[in-house]
Amino acid sequence: MIGLKSYAVKLILSLVAIGSFAFAFAQEKISQYIPNLNFSNLNSACLNQFYKNAPPVLLKESLTRNNFPLCYNGFTVMYSGVSKTPLWSAEYLSPTRLSQKIKREDNFHPEMSIPSIYRAELSDYRSSGYDRGHMSPNGDMYDKNSQYDSFSLANIVPQAQKNNQQVWRELEEATRAVVNKQKQDVYVVTGPVFSGKKLNTIGRGVIVPTAVYKAVYMPKTGVIGAYIAPNDNSLHVQVISVCELEDMLGVNVFPELTDEQKRNLYNLPLTAAQVKANKKIDYLHWDGQSQCAQDVRSEQISALQKQFKSQKTSSSSTIESLPKIDENTKDDLIKQLVNALLQYILQLVK
Repeated sequence: MIGLKSYAVKLILSLVAIGSFAFAFAQEKISQYIPNLNFSNLNSACLNQFYKNAPPVLLKESLTRNNFPLCYNGFTVMYSGVSKTPLWSAEYLSPTRLSQKIKREDNFHPEMSIPSIYRAELSDYRSSGYDRGHMSPNGDMYDKNSQYDSFSLANIVPQAQKNNQQVWRELEEATRAVVNKQKQDVYVVTGPVFSGKKLNTIGRGVIVPTAVYKAVYMPKTGVIGAYIAPNDNSLHVQVISVCELEDMLGVNVFPELTDEQKRNLYNLPLTAAQVKANKKIDYLHWDGQSQCAQDVRSEQISALQKQFKSQKTSSSSTIESLPKIDENTKDDLIKQLVNALLQYILQLVK
């Protein structure tokens, strides 16, 4: 009886060891093909929306109260319970992502994960005279989940009609045209500007931005800059350096870029028609006057990353961000795993 128990214990321990080995081996082999995959954090799709996984950092104290980091399908938001709008909305655009076309279906809705005292409601916008203006636009979304998320009021600001329907629409189209025509990845950070001591509000205290901005960075060519447009019906828009934008906002928009990079200014297209497949975006000048945002310590970035890692995203956004493994590679991985397990079992039997 004792011998039988001893054999059973050994058998169980062997099975546990085999299972542990199989998992460790599978991780090691698959990581050869997906080097950035972290099995302890499959929510990396959230951080992938930022250049080098570093979220924009709020440096002005007045911006840091009652904030909610939100991880959505295809974009991320830092929502303010003070303004009841996003402070920024960030997304990573690639040709693969924008190749997915879906029909627009409006579905504006309040963000129920935010406490009601800080939450914007549909009634706040009703008869306000302002559009519900997307920061990360519906046109950038690749499936029904990401489209639905883009209509959350946590991604929306009160926007002047002509600004939203003409100026901002054309800038969004121009950004997508760069991705599609020039085959460039683009990191985008979009948000409102609140300037002045007396700001207008709608509904139950949703603050109306004085302007809206869109900062873009294209790692392939180094093209960088920011659009800024007053939140009115003037149809005016200006291209400025990221340093000038940061000085205005009190936000480090791209923490992993140097001041030298953020001082460069390119002639960003204002419409999709201005984007040509074989014509580079022209360099304008180097901004030596604006005060770039102060550097951010790695500890600050890590702490902010953890806030976004704690958020949940659906499987669609995670899968969308990972490289694909072809069938031949899958077969090879399975064969290697089976052979290694057989060798391990033979060693245990001996």
